[in-house]
Amino acid sequence: MAIGLSAIWLTLRCMDALTIRTGPEVERALEVLTREGLSRSEAARKAILAAERAHRRARLRAEAESLRDDPEDVAASRQLAAEMDAIRAW
Repeated sequence: MAIGLSAIWLTLRCMDALTIRTGPEVERALEVLTREGLSRSEAARKAILAAERAHRRARLRAEAESLRDDPEDVAASRQLAAEMDAIRAW
């Protein structure tokens, strides 16, 4: 029984709470998101995770564009491609 209690304690310990202030725009969005049974908490969690994914994609896109626009990196990529073509010929 001590193992079960320990597992429950660890689960509860890892759950943090977040309190936010909502205005009319957020309340309208929450009403739309919760209309089909989604809880307000789950809607907030999903929105935070979606925002983090969008942020990560934007960072990766910016990095890719930076590499694409870097003449030295483009030259190095072309050189590597040429070397790989030479190896493939064998």
